Amino acid sequence: MNDTAHTPHITESSGGGHGGRLPAMMLAALGIVYGDIGTSPLYTLRECFSGSAGLPMTTGSILGVLSLILWALVLVVTVKYGGFIMRADNRGEGGILALMALALRAGTADGRTPRRRRVILALGMTGAALFYGDGMITPAISVLSALEGLEVAEPGFAPLVVPAAMAILIGLFMVQSKGTERVGRLFGPVMMLWFVVLAVMGVAEILHNPGVLRAASPTYAIALTVEAPWLTFVVLGAVVLAVTGGEALYADMGHLGRRPIRIAWGAVVLPALVLNYFGQGALLLRDPEALVNPFYHLAPSWGTVPLLILATAATIIASQAVISGAFSLSRQAVQLGLIPRLEIHHTSTAEIGQIYVPRINWLLLAAVLALVAGFRSSSNLAAAYGIAVTGTMVTTTLLAAWVVRRQWQWPAAAAVAVIVPFLVIDVLFFAANTLKIAEGGWFPLVVGAGVFVVMMTWMQGRKILYDRLYADALPTDLFLERLRPESPMRVAGSAIFLTGNPAVVPHALLHNMKHNKVLHERVLLLHVALAEVPFVLPDRRVAVEKLGKGFFRVVLRFGFMERPDVPMGLERCRPHGLHIDLMESSFFLGRETLIPSAHAGLPRWQEPLFITLSKSMQPATGFFNLPPGRVVELGTQIEI
Repeated sequence: MNDTAHTPHITESSGGGHGGRLPAMMLAALGIVYGDIGTSPLYTLRECFSGSAGLPMTTGSILGVLSLILWALVLVVTVKYGGFIMRADNRGEGGILALMALALRAGTADGRTPRRRRVILALGMTGAALFYGDGMITPAISVLSALEGLEVAEPGFAPLVVPAAMAILIGLFMVQSKGTERVGRLFGPVMMLWFVVLAVMGVAEILHNPGVLRAASPTYAIALTVEAPWLTFVVLGAVVLAVTGGEALYADMGHLGRRPIRIAWGAVVLPALVLNYFGQGALLLRDPEALVNPFYHLAPSWGTVPLLILATAATIIASQAVISGAFSLSRQAVQLGLIPRLEIHHTSTAEIGQIYVPRINWLLLAAVLALVAGFRSSSNLAAAYGIAVTGTMVTTTLLAAWVVRRQWQWPAAAAVAVIVPFLVIDVLFFAANTLKIAEGGWFPLVVGAGVFVVMMTWMQGRKILYDRLYADALPTDLFLERLRPESPMRVAGSAIFLTGNPAVVPHALLHNMKHNKVLHERVLLLHVALAEVPFVLPDRRVAVEKLGKGFFRVVLRFGFMERPDVPMGLERCRPHGLHIDLMESSFFLGRETLIPSAHAGLPRWQEPLFITLSKSMQPATGFFNLPPGRVVELGTQIEI
């Protein structure tokens, strides 16, 4: 019916701006963008010394680790994402799939498309697959790390941490269908309070030991590397926890714009994070026993419970951002033809980004609960977290390199000078995390591999299905030449045939003529083109071609951030002289029944997977917002 693998590259788009005053947008950025990275102080420094690195807690090592964390924040988040990656916007939109779509257009412009397209698709699918792993781990590790403050407040409460975390997460996922528009207004103020508290706690401890500020010099990171190169490499696997959520700067750019995100980072988030990390370091210099939970030990005894409540709220916000990101990523993947059609509910009439994807929601909940029950602590989950984050970072850098060379047309020397340092940092972080595969790093790899196989199987299967459907199809021009006024009989009204290839006669039309012996007075061959841009310009939404004998070829274009609303698109045909009355029209859809084939096609092991995916996808009636009472489905069997 529509096949994005065979849709021409559509480059026109309107990214849509954002309104509102800058302070309001900055506050929104705190709630939407920085929840994940803002809750990293709950566990990062603890994992640097209590994890597998075995780094001794000396003054030099503490200052060295603080220096590594600071410069990771500066180089990865500030310079790479804030200063560089955010420039690679796809008509204002960001995120791994938006970058992949941009790279597809940039990297295939010279005609040598097949190999480059496969490489770019593989990178994009890898990054997207790992993001799903991140989306499962973030809620689990965030909420667990917050509730572990119960053990600090009262050691006897330790057995309550896991059940309390599971209860909160169940509640969070159950309210997704209601939308987050109202409660989302509280996200920004809560996260502002959170960052203020982070900074105040850090400053209070730094005042007791201002010498910890020496760690701002990169010489301490260098000294630690020289003195203990292997241990420093291993500890990078924990240092990277400080930059988890950095990808959100890029992914949420389309909602808020670059400027509010960048200013919020430089003015609020980065200073608060650095002060808190340095405060934890000062505490460890004074009291090494505080390593059991340096974040909560920064607070006075009377402040533990209020801090626990605030931390739980902050981690819920961080989890919500990741869940919403998984919904958005899923919608983009559907529109780009990477996964089957999914049921998508729009929970806001004012904001296109407010969506709910039931199947993704419940799959995430099941995975998150399994993680909490299986790993039982944030320390155990930390090993799994880094692989997902660093894998996405590497794929983002590689796709950006493609854009730099092919679209921005940078000289090779300039591209290498910028990309290679970022890539070296990303690869070092990823390599350090591969040491934790046995400890839990296997989980995002398994999830990522599973999602990648699903995406690859779906793309390959849809291409084979497309070829089988249209290999021997009758060209429309030839069909119209043979069409006679007296046969078949023409009946009143309009017939709209959705087709993946508007140049040929749809099977549904031929089946209708064969069985019903009629044609409608007006016949539309409708192709829905899902583009590799976020939004299609209104004046490029519709293309109408009059073919004669009552036939019209209509192409409706939608971006991967838009809902493909066919009735709305048909309304836009009026300026082209085509008036469609939906109550006098019938939509004819082809429904394919797939059966395994002994001939060359998908590998045997992929055939049942593709058939299962095809059966599970949302019907076209709902996906294209067709009026259910006006739809006729005509089936056919196809070997795959």
